[in-house]
Amino acid sequence: MASNDTSPAALLEGVRILDFSRVLAGPWATQLLADLGAEVIKIERPGTGDDTRGWGPPWLRDAAGKPTAESAYFLSTNRGKRSLTLDLASPDGQRLARELALRSDAVIENFRAGQLAKYGLDAATLRQAKPALVYCSITGFGQTGPDAERAGYDAMIQALGGLMSITGEADGPPQKVGVAAADLMCGMYASSGILAALLRARATGEGETIDLALFDSQLAWLANQAMNYLVAGTAPQRRGSAHPNIVPYQPFACADGFVMLAVGNDRQFRSWCELAGRNDLAADERFGTNALRVQHREQLVPKIEATMASRSRAHWLGACEKAAVPCGAINDIAQAFDEPQAIHRGMRVTLPHADHPAVPQVPCPLHLEDHAVGADRAPPKLGEQTDEILRELGLAPEEIDDLRERSVI
Repeated sequence: MASNDTSPAALLEGVRILDFSRVLAGPWATQLLADLGAEVIKIERPGTGDDTRGWGPPWLRDAAGKPTAESAYFLSTNRGKRSLTLDLASPDGQRLARELALRSDAVIENFRAGQLAKYGLDAATLRQAKPALVYCSITGFGQTGPDAERAGYDAMIQALGGLMSITGEADGPPQKVGVAAADLMCGMYASSGILAALLRARATGEGETIDLALFDSQLAWLANQAMNYLVAGTAPQRRGSAHPNIVPYQPFACADGFVMLAVGNDRQFRSWCELAGRNDLAADERFGTNALRVQHREQLVPKIEATMASRSRAHWLGACEKAAVPCGAINDIAQAFDEPQAIHRGMRVTLPHADHPAVPQVPCPLHLEDHAVGADRAPPKLGEQTDEILRELGLAPEEIDDLRERSVI
């Protein structure tokens, strides 16, 4: 977010989100909302906080180089929020949480189905008191069905939802994706649903209750692989990094390393054949269209492999770029952040933190012409804004001290 006084307002300025969620799916959704300008109050357990605070190493180091209590995992998904510690099992904690909820535009939580009802913090109770409230529940399997009370974590959802069956080499074991993709995609669905419901609430005064399941969202974003099954009736299998519907679209070994060749149409295939000196492949009727190349994958790919192995990565990257054939280096994460394009687009920033002058962050990738994007607040220390938020609720210093002595906050 720009620091000068003339910077434009954020899209969600004036929107308050009360965030009871932990770990990744919910916090990922609320971090995006914070990046878009919403005020996000994160409710955490006194003493321990969000589970991900302890998911290290690595840890953030303070100005003296000593590890802090903030894990890299926690820092990845809680930018732009204020942290309030609150014991929801206590009557005072429940009272304060309800008051905050009724002063908020949206509530998001990822407790097990029905668990917050005993605290009076469920959707039915809060929306009866405030019909315009948007309430989003994220669970492993949803609020209904035979698995509704079952806990769900990313890796098991990737397994149950079919993703692991299509990830990995064909002759190897199933693998999960290298990041918590089920959680992250669920968080994106959550933010979209919340924004749509907030838009309706502003127009009509009526909020919404959102029931979002990790399992459902995992099935939903199987995308073409889901449709491959639904149309053909056959479950897709693992192909490593090869594409089930496009050929050639996979990594290839060069003389000194690998590149990803992603030929997406027939024109690009003919262009690759020309630059590679393989016009014989373009003329072969077996490879004339993508559908035919998929059908004759086993005959075509070895020929491309032999050709790619004859020249260096630099040769193929330069030749393909000149001919507008999609081809990219296979970077590690350090190399990815060092790409000139990543540097130009500002995909690494720092934010000030209570224990460190410059906390690294990967910013929101949205670039808007007329509105600011990107939270200017580093992920909070546990309970960092507790007193501040309670004062905003009208509590006197002695009341806050009393709550702390009774371990309510």
